[in-house]
Amino acid sequence: MPAIGQPDPPAELQSCSVPAIDVTEETFEREVVERSREVPVIVDFWAAWCAPCRALGPVLEHEVESRAGAVELAKIDVDTNPQLSAQHGIQGIPAVNAFRDGRIVSGFVGVRSPVGVATFVDELLAPPQLESALNELRESGELPYVLSALDDGDEENALRLILEAIRDATPADRERLRGLAVAIFDHLGQDDAVTIAYRRRLAAALY
Repeated sequence: MPAIGQPDPPAELQSCSVPAIDVTEETFEREVVERSREVPVIVDFWAAWCAPCRALGPVLEHEVESRAGAVELAKIDVDTNPQLSAQHGIQGIPAVNAFRDGRIVSGFVGVRSPVGVATFVDELLAPPQLESALNELRESGELPYVLSALDDGDEENALRLILEAIRDATPADRERLRGLAVAIFDHLGQDDAVTIAYRRRLAAALY
């Protein structure tokens, strides 16, 4: 039975047979966190009694199947895995989190249209902001010291160099440098200590 106000999924979605991994509290670390270091993993928090979950599930499965192994789908029953639900702050279902490189990078709550789900998956599979920024630096030859620091995995030094460059930059260059810093923040994670410290310094330097 579909959710109130939600149509039945199209027939081609209802017949989708992509294997989704049923994840438990015991297997979450291996099947989601560690696995996401190799391939992005979409986690669907759901329950059998939840009509919107039953509407969203086939849409997620169809989109994952259409990516031919580029992304995987894990399903977590909130009734049988309450600790996982609590750890991830799940207050309503369906809830979807996307993991990449061992951490959550995006998510949404509630039912989305097939187009909305396709866009969500496309954005997950797009090259990370920092990777695109690094490619631009290599092609342009600009900011070689920043590029060297990032290639060495020293994001904090790269951010320090970016802040120094902002001081004498033109308005257009300041915006580009801000974008590079934001890409580094995204790479580190918003709760990382370096991100927290340098986000404040970036704001002070810009404004």
